[in-house]
Amino acid sequence: MGQLLLVRHGQASFGADDYDQLSDLGKRQSIRLGAYWQQMAAEQPGAEALKLEAVLMGSLKRHRQTWEGIAQGAQLQMKPEVWPELNEYDSHALIETIHPEPLAKPDTPEMYKHHFRLLRTALQQWMAGATQPRGMPSYAEFAAGIQAVLKHVRENHQGRVLIVSSGGPISTAVAQILKAPAETSIELNLRIRNTALTEFVFTPSRHMLLSYNNLPHLDHADHRSWITFA
Repeated sequence: MGQLLLVRHGQASFGADDYDQLSDLGKRQSIRLGAYWQQMAAEQPGAEALKLEAVLMGSLKRHRQTWEGIAQGAQLQMKPEVWPELNEYDSHALIETIHPEPLAKPDTPEMYKHHFRLLRTALQQWMAGATQPRGMPSYAEFAAGIQAVLKHVRENHQGRVLIVSSGGPISTAVAQILKAPAETSIELNLRIRNTALTEFVFTPSRHMLLSYNNLPHLDHADHRSWITFA
């Protein structure tokens, strides 16, 4: 039985002109995850170091930077496969479908909440097929892309595979495996934390959920202040 590890990217630059860039904390979170995996392997008698059969990631900068941090912390040298299907949806394009006027930067708690209230509504309408955000696939196409990645993993791997992606694709994969309504992925996504670990096991015919949104590498008191959501 294979194991699929899905990691959300480290903290990005929410509210900045370029969100698709890890913050300094996001880089530390990523390195810490890799170092944690290496440490756990070293502390278990007879256990081997983290061994990955393959690494898949989206094509966004924050995905690449997160993988680079993990690889640094775990002392891994692998070339990941790039799958654009693992890219996040465009939150700005989604919000524009219901709020075409420019939004102020979310630099206060109330503006932050307002942004995510709009995003939740926009996601609901996109999933229902009521809107088509500019430059984005339909929700059916987005979901089919996630299914294609999972199918590829089942059909081509038997060991441990790592995916570095974003909250949208990861929560969509979880909802698909649980056969939950598409809207379930919205609530899952809005609560997923940076560098959170989700675990599946798989056979050639199906994936099964083991855990969701875990932060074992940040559980120690020294690192709990590193926990972020955006």
